[in-house]
Amino acid sequence: MKRPFDIDEMLRRIEAAVQPYPKAAMFELAEKGFTSTFEQLVACLLSIRTYDEVSLVAAQRLFAKARTPAALAALQPAEIDQLIRTCTFHDRKAVQIRNIAQTVVEDFGGVLPCDRNLILSFAGVGPKCANLALGISCGEQVISVDIHVHRVTNRWGYVATKTPEKTMTELEKVLPKAQWLNINRLLVPFGKHICTGQAPKCSTCPVLEYCQQVGVTNPR
Repeated sequence: MKRPFDIDEMLRRIEAAVQPYPKAAMFELAEKGFTSTFEQLVACLLSIRTYDEVSLVAAQRLFAKARTPAALAALQPAEIDQLIRTCTFHDRKAVQIRNIAQTVVEDFGGVLPCDRNLILSFAGVGPKCANLALGISCGEQVISVDIHVHRVTNRWGYVATKTPEKTMTELEKVLPKAQWLNINRLLVPFGKHICTGQAPKCSTCPVLEYCQQVGVTNPR
């Protein structure tokens, strides 16, 4: 019989377990000093449908050339595209990033405010990226759900949903608010390296005693 969920204890154990692995890309960038709302938003856009190890390098390459909204707005989409071309949908993202930069320069004096509705109004920006930018840069307590957070929390049986968007809604109901940003920071590396999509490492999982193993057919 599985133990009742103790999410604080589970995340404490996961924090220790993921220490050997690379951090989630946005948190890694923040540790490197890329902490503005604009930088976090741009980097998250680059990460969409792109591996962290690829988008992380591309973001730093882009910021080495143009780090502020004013500097990025001064570039042509083709110049941005050349810098981020290792990312999926790079040509589309180049246009989106330049348009966001121009709006921030023209309407907000070159500084992207911590305004969720504004951030969500930009083309290509969904709740995941908006919440990551607001959480990391603005200190807001928000939940950002990517495929790893969605898969792991449903595998645990902590929520039972079909999409990341619905997982975010359900987590807001059950997850202690103090853990809202942590859930992404910890479950991204946990989902990539331990609770993997295929053949999860259940035999060495630090939270197996809590996990319902929903849908798991080939654990290791």
